Amino acid sequence: MPWDRPDIPDGLPPGVGTQQPYIDINSPGRTADKMREWATPISDATAIPLTALEAYGNAAEIQRQQHPECGIGWTTLAGIAAVETKHGRHGGATVAPNGDVRPEIRGPALDGTKGNRVIRDTDKGRLDGDTTYDRAMGPFQFIPETWMRYGVDANGDGAADPDNIDDAALSAARYLCVYAGGDMTTPEGWEAAVHAYNNHDEYVLKVRNYANAYSVNIRY
Repeated sequence: MPWDRPDIPDGLPPGVGTQQPYIDINSPGRTADKMREWATPISDATAIPLTALEAYGNAAEIQRQQHPECGIGWTTLAGIAAVETKHGRHGGATVAPNGDVRPEIRGPALDGTKGNRVIRDTDKGRLDGDTTYDRAMGPFQFIPETWMRYGVDANGDGAADPDNIDDAALSAARYLCVYAGGDMTTPEGWEAAVHAYNNHDEYVLKVRNYANAYSVNIRY
């Protein structure tokens, strides 16, 4: 008898999935490690790498405690990371237990070709390695200017690193909640926030589809 998997929802906002647990977000070290028990069965079901899933749960929990008015779910962060870099695995990259993604993931030069915007160098190549144009960086594909404004340390090593999935996930959540500033528990607020991350309708639909699949523990 074939396995009867549940249907994937298609609503907005996407479901928030299995609620991440309360943790002490101010404890020293990598607080995402405290998500291990919660994340393991979800990782097994969805094929999201365990360390990445811990990072998404950690970021969502930090936002829940610090900015409950935002209402961001870990599934949305997972959906964005899936579309951007396959959860930090683009180009054969891997995610280390501390959240570091290696080799570093860099997007193409933002020089106006292939539909890209033109963004000339803003960081003198310090973050993205390009002194002519900016490039998107890391598992959540931040451009340097945005990272310098919203990047935060989430794995307790004292540095905000766009190539660390803990830092990148929390920074993405912060960007969605603070910059977009909407209520992500409403269809309008969620869509506006994800549009602020990437202003393409197709992108928003892809994130929605991944997030909805993850909300019912389905690999997508």
